[in-house]
Order: sequence, then C-alpha cells, then structure tokens
Amino acid sequence: MTGAVLHAQAARFQKSRPELKPGYTVRVHERIKEGEKERVQIFEGLVIGVHNGHVSTDATFTVRRVASGVGVERIFSLHSPMVEKIDVKKVAKVRRAKLNFLRGRAGKSARLSERFTSADEFAVAVAKEEVPPVAEPDAGKSEA
Repeated sequence: MTGAVLHAQAARFQKSRPELKPGYTVRVHERIKEGEKERVQIFEGLVIGVHNGHVSTDATFTVRRVASGVGVERIFSLHSPMVEKIDVKKVAKVRRAKLNFLRGRAGKSARLSERFTSADEFAVAVAKEEVPPVAEPDAGKSEA
C-alpha cells in the first residue's frame, strides 16, 4: 500500500527527460547559484552508470569526463529541479551496465566505438519521454 502511495506522489515530480543508458555522451545543463546570481553550467561527458532507484524520482546517472588530464565524475539526479535539460550527443556501443572499467584507462583504450544508427534510431534515443499527468486524488471532499 505505501509503495503505491510513494509512486503516485513521485509521479508529480517527474520531468520529461531523454532515455539515458551507459555509453551515451551527454551534455547536462545545470543551474548554479553563486551568491544571488544564477547561471547555467554545462557538464559534458560519458554516462558510465544509471541507477533507477525505488521510485522514479530516485533515478540518478553518473557522468564522467577528463578535464586537464584528471578524470571528473558527477552524479546527477535525473528529475532534479537544478538540471535544466539533458542533450544526448553520441550513442556508443557497450556491453555492460556499468562502465567503471573506464576509470583505469587513458588514451585510445578509453575510447568507445560509436554505434552506427540511422537517424530514426538516434531520434528515438534522444526523444523525450512524455510523462502522463497524474490526477490528484480527492481527499473525500465533495462540494455541494
């Protein structure tokens, strides 16, 4: 019973996001607040893992990039209000659910071969999933 209630409440906070899988190269546009000003910062890298969580709003994904020779990883919440949008740039062919083996590699051995897809297949990967609106349950109130 409580699981159904949690899922119903979580559905209200879902945002339309593209389907993310390990091997996708993405650009995450995140709102950063510095003092009183807000700006959008872009973090571009390879998705090395996706965690779906118990409820849909618990979903997170890990993005890795190499900046100035140092590997940087960030874990983003998929439905966070701080994440403005997610752009899928490339789709690579992978055979693992978690790409943690890339942490120990550098140079050419860290490359992933790009999956050659048609424009239609890439459009499906990039397409935003539409979240159906959930009707608010009435708390037994009726207007007369």
